[in-house]
Amino acid sequence: MRITFHTMAEVQAKILILPIFENSEINAYTAKLNANCNNLLTTAMGSSNNFKGQKGQFLDVYLPSEINGVERIILLGMGMRTDFDLARARDIGGKLALQCNNNKIEKAAVIIENLELENISDSEVAINIAFGAKLRNYGFYKYYAIKQEEHQLYLKSLSFGLAHDATNVQDTFLSRFEKIADAVHLSRNLTSEPPNVLTPKAFADIALELQQYGVKVTILSESEMKSLGMHALLGVAQGSINAPYIAIMEWKGNTNNNEFSTAFVGKGVTFDTGGINLKPTSGISDMKTDMTGAAVVTSLIKALATRKAKVNVIGAIGLVENMPSGSAQRPSDVVRTMSGQTVEVDNTDAEGRLVLADVLWYVQTQYRPNIVIDLATLTGAISVALGDITAGLFSNSDTLALQLSKASEKSGEKIWRLPMGKEYDKQIDSDIADIKNVGSGRGAGSITAAQFLKRFIHDNVAWAHLDIAGVSWVKNSSDLSPKGATGFGVRLLEQFIWDYVEKN
Repeated sequence: MRITFHTMAEVQAKILILPIFENSEINAYTAKLNANCNNLLTTAMGSSNNFKGQKGQFLDVYLPSEINGVERIILLGMGMRTDFDLARARDIGGKLALQCNNNKIEKAAVIIENLELENISDSEVAINIAFGAKLRNYGFYKYYAIKQEEHQLYLKSLSFGLAHDATNVQDTFLSRFEKIADAVHLSRNLTSEPPNVLTPKAFADIALELQQYGVKVTILSESEMKSLGMHALLGVAQGSINAPYIAIMEWKGNTNNNEFSTAFVGKGVTFDTGGINLKPTSGISDMKTDMTGAAVVTSLIKALATRKAKVNVIGAIGLVENMPSGSAQRPSDVVRTMSGQTVEVDNTDAEGRLVLADVLWYVQTQYRPNIVIDLATLTGAISVALGDITAGLFSNSDTLALQLSKASEKSGEKIWRLPMGKEYDKQIDSDIADIKNVGSGRGAGSITAAQFLKRFIHDNVAWAHLDIAGVSWVKNSSDLSPKGATGFGVRLLEQFIWDYVEKN
């Protein structure tokens, strides 16, 4: 979808969208348009029992004759002016895109004029409505053969008319927000791909495509991982005919510094059967999404590279398939990690932490970042605790946790910090190895998983773990995403980079 910003005088569209706040007078532009069409807008508002200007409400008004090229006006409810913020602007943008697609509207213009919001400019409102519309204008339809017409996006162009010069607004949107939205869509695409298509090798090849944006990509093969002693990751992969890979993506946008300040690590289990601890039939098809952490990391690096972020960051993803077979890892196997620590594999379905253990250690050893953040669809327990609205945050750094929480508030991707502590470590002590990969008993499953990962973090590294199992794939649509893959994490981590890494 093409999004543009103009002065109001430059806007040309047959369909105009006019924002209306709840219980507020119409603005000057709308009043003038209303007068030109014999008060048709106020008449329609007065005769409607439903339209009150509440958030996300729409009222369609067809003009009896074309006025200045306009054939149709859509009144867009903005809710109460006193409650308005940029998160609502994004949500309204998402609702707008959905409304346009449902009504087969291909092109429309939104007029943003003198909204008179406290501490929020018209430009910020326009950008965030556009951002929300771009995020929501998405569908994964590539595998439909005979149902293409039933599943398509109609909205192709959305323009915004402002009361002032829009050049800077256009530049801001194109240089940052459009790049973020494109990255979110990439993450959703990757997560939605079927596992017979998105194998570890296919995913590694997609990571290599980032080289066109100036990203240096290195792929570690199975033999290289063996040489490095990554037997935790290799153990997960040994039951599959599809070989494992690790993709390392380096973005160097700060030419004044050669060091990498921050590393992002993603779990990339392209399909998770549970291994010998086979999952039940119910829900197993959703396990194609067990690579979402890797999808988010790959997409984040693309976002940073395409918007030329002035930071040096690493993205690392461990790509494996967890399958049962005669060669598969067994419950009670003991493996040695790259760190030298040994792990008793008490449950082959707790495989993601084994993959992350070796990738985390490699990244810290090779690049010495100050900050490491990993993302993983790691535990079902996090869904029980937080549902599909909020991701779990675990960290060894109060500063990093606070920064991520503030980035969460700005981006709208919700996280909640959960406790960690030595008391939980007792649950993952093994009788025959340094550590076991699941905790004793059913309690605190997400916490013991985080405690496991923490054992592979260097003492001087600020680390955060995001358990995104509940939020990465949802059964119901939201204002910004259709049902299915959400791309959760891209906006959050881009905001973190923008506020706390890039500005330093």
